Amino acid sequence: MKLKFWGTRGSISTPGKHTFRYGGNTPCIELRLGDNELIILDAGTGIRNLGEKLIEDGESIKAYLLISHPHWDHIQGFPFFKPAFVSGNELTIVSGSTEKVSLQKMISDQMNKIYFPIQLNELKATIKFCHVEEEEISVFDATVKTIYVNHPTFAMGYRITHGGKSIVYISDNEPFDQRVARAMRNVEKIIIEKYSRSKSDPNQRIFDFIHNADVLIHDATYTPEEYVDRVGWGHSHYLFTLKAAAEGKVKRLILFHHDPSHNDDKIDDILKTCKKEIRNRHYKFDCLAAAEGMEIEI
Repeated sequence: MKLKFWGTRGSISTPGKHTFRYGGNTPCIELRLGDNELIILDAGTGIRNLGEKLIEDGESIKAYLLISHPHWDHIQGFPFFKPAFVSGNELTIVSGSTEKVSLQKMISDQMNKIYFPIQLNELKATIKFCHVEEEEISVFDATVKTIYVNHPTFAMGYRITHGGKSIVYISDNEPFDQRVARAMRNVEKIIIEKYSRSKSDPNQRIFDFIHNADVLIHDATYTPEEYVDRVGWGHSHYLFTLKAAAEGKVKRLILFHHDPSHNDDKIDDILKTCKKEIRNRHYKFDCLAAAEGMEIEI
């Protein structure tokens, strides 16, 4: 399997000279399986550049798009994904949904004629929708396992296994705390119920899900100091992310969903601190910070 990062930023795109190295586009990752089958992880602004490259290469598209959740930064690039405008292309969009809003409506609402000139039903590619809960599905000849993670209103984590290797993508996730959960009103009840069943650390659900993954791509939006004032916002600080990777015994951790206020120098500092913590705590995994254009072969 091969990964290429097209968007690594969280919340809002941040183009400019101070974010050039790690990138300013919001989440999008290209995953290629052994026979070059295409899986796309999230449709933030980075998917526009991926689409441009696919069109430039003249590639006919039959792809799966795994959406973690429908917050703007994870779907806002979809209306600018050129392959969706080409007849003959096929795209299956996979994600969760709520009782009130279907998956298709989550995608189509941002293309409402009030906000955007082209509606979803006007796209020329064949668009299919696959609603998932916590389950296991087949995508090409890979297995995709899903999990609800702790984020308003909901978000999905994905584990893709192919050829004996596994990649876990958990873009937006906050360490679950029983006390905080009882005070929150913006997380789906099913998520709170699932995590509250644990008699020990409720985050063990995450640790088990990522166990022995070859690559873990995980939310590391905040520093521990920043997190104090952002509890309940749905994101992790890097110490929790390091703990998750250690408890899950993963081989490689990629810090993801960089805060829009963090420039390249700040992310350098965070990565340096993380590597120091890994040494001091005797953790056994490698650690990288996601950067636009970065390619990894697993």
